[in-house]
Amino acid sequence: MVNPSKLGATATLVLLTPWALAACGSEGPAEPADRGACPSAPVEVIVSVDQWGDIVSQLGGDCAQVRTVIAGSSVDPHDYEPAPADAVAFEGAQLVVINGGHYDEWAAKLAATSAPQAPLISAVDLGGQDGHDHGGHEGHGHEGHDHDHGDGQNPHAWYRPATVQAVADAVTAELGNLAPGAREYFEARRAEFAERMTRYDEMIDRLRTEAAGKTYAATETVFDDMAAAVGLQDRTPPGYQVAASNETDPSPGDLAAFLTLLSDGGVDVLIVNTQTEGSLPAQLRSAAAAAGIPVVEVTETVAPGSDSFQAWQVDQLTALAEALGVGA
Repeated sequence: MVNPSKLGATATLVLLTPWALAACGSEGPAEPADRGACPSAPVEVIVSVDQWGDIVSQLGGDCAQVRTVIAGSSVDPHDYEPAPADAVAFEGAQLVVINGGHYDEWAAKLAATSAPQAPLISAVDLGGQDGHDHGGHEGHGHEGHDHDHGDGQNPHAWYRPATVQAVADAVTAELGNLAPGAREYFEARRAEFAERMTRYDEMIDRLRTEAAGKTYAATETVFDDMAAAVGLQDRTPPGYQVAASNETDPSPGDLAAFLTLLSDGGVDVLIVNTQTEGSLPAQLRSAAAAAGIPVVEVTETVAPGSDSFQAWQVDQLTALAEALGVGA
């Protein structure tokens, strides 16, 4: 997960007022060439974080006003303290979309107190585990991971392909319920979204076919569900992983085990979250480089400069494929 004390200054926080609109992914390739006029009044939608805000904006088009509370990575969603303006903004919401779990509990509380009449879509609650347990580990679990959803789920739900599809379906259905006159419009947007997900789906299928069984280790758990979805085996030392998940320093023994794993060439790739900085990730990267292990960079939030959720994810999947020697 993102630790604010370790972040670079590449992202911004958007605090909502009733008149401030933070629409994620409403420009660029995510939009169709001919959007057409909305046949009804736009639905007011509040989204907690931009990983989902971009998707909701694509699905809503002209028929939704999408406001995203946290756009970027300068604030950890776990620790965010809502401002009074956030509560006011929630009061006008007709639909609320959150990640769920322990990732953005503040958003669930605001929805319950400030928008109790609005349907709530929680990505984590929709499930979509893609037929695997959290992380795809060989021989160890995740005891002590206090950022789990309470049932072992990884809270980074946007890295579960099945959950992305489930959220898209749920958002489309709720938008249609809230604006029946625009139901066909939203269904068309859903079909367009599916088309824009083609490359994403193809990359996942290719990796699952050609890279299944290959191994990885990661400096954080953020990408674990996607790695498991494409069939990779996680060999991150469990002690190190628990410490990283709880934002504590690993023990000397856990760090030594990770460094030994890398120096022995024990994995095919090292996955690094570039939104965390510090001596430990740098040390692990150096060990991987010395052993000739490729490093794949991922981010927890939509990468700066990405035009859409799809572009962000495809860039990372392409880098993973190249590191594993899989043809794109």
